[in-house]
Amino acid sequence: MIRPELVCPAGTPAALKSAVDAGADCVYVGFRDETNARNFPGLNFSRKELEEGIAYAHARGAKVLVAINTFPRAGHPELWHRAVDDSARLGADAVILADIGLIDYAARTHPELRLHLSVQAAASNPQSIGFYAGNFGVRRVVLPRVLTVPEIAAINAAVAPVETEVFVFGGLCVMAEGRCALSSYATGQSPNMNGVCSPASHVRYVESGRGVTSQLAGFTINQFGLNEPAGYPTLCKGRFNANGKTSYLFEEPTSLNTLSMLPDLVKAGVTAFKIEGRQRGRAYVAAVVQAFRAGLDAVMEGRPLPEMDLDSITEGGRQTTGAYEKAWR
Repeated sequence: MIRPELVCPAGTPAALKSAVDAGADCVYVGFRDETNARNFPGLNFSRKELEEGIAYAHARGAKVLVAINTFPRAGHPELWHRAVDDSARLGADAVILADIGLIDYAARTHPELRLHLSVQAAASNPQSIGFYAGNFGVRRVVLPRVLTVPEIAAINAAVAPVETEVFVFGGLCVMAEGRCALSSYATGQSPNMNGVCSPASHVRYVESGRGVTSQLAGFTINQFGLNEPAGYPTLCKGRFNANGKTSYLFEEPTSLNTLSMLPDLVKAGVTAFKIEGRQRGRAYVAAVVQAFRAGLDAVMEGRPLPEMDLDSITEGGRQTTGAYEKAWR
């Protein structure tokens, strides 16, 4: 049985060290610009920080993957080309790409550089995966979070030796893996072009005698009572009034947690387990990586899964196995 890699997020150099020290096999990062889909203030890496991070990870037997997973501006791909070039120059173990033109550039310009297909490319069947592998030499595909375990197993059987990577923990998105029109409509900034979803520059909290109202670009996203924690105003996770009822209209704030399904995902032939959360702090990274390191080690050694309580760091305090568990057991 192949031992899957544990692929962990790092939004800062400190988080990278925490992930590696907690047992990550791979850490994925982004540059401090709009070439990556987590382009938030205070996050990401300069070229020097990435060079130092790669050295730290490699010295401890871990890999570093660079996410260049937004779509270049039409006619102005230079920033994205430079990100690919610098990733190769600094010794990244792979780049995670979504745009077909950028994938072509990387394959032609750096044939030695390992290419992973981002979930943003939405390749979810053997035909599309085969296209990227056959034409550009893509070695691994990050699958969207809409597939069941049997569907993942069928894909793996059809696309080998192309590797697959699936998300096992973190936030969920109601859109087609980040292709969000809601945030673009409200703020004018696109997750897939600018790398920001519900950007902090457009966030405002308004206090009143009844509690706190969270706003995004002037739109009310949520209202919280006096003793209710005020969450971040991510547009798709707001509470709205429709047909006389107030509810989470698009999606409840819920975290994906597939710790209990690791044995099934291993049997399905998944190559790598990905934890979401580059925007989260080092304490979150360390806790989740330690939990999934212990869980994966137990599966590979034939031991029962350990009891792990991750409620305190999940979004909204709710957890789900998402689409993975449907039509499986």
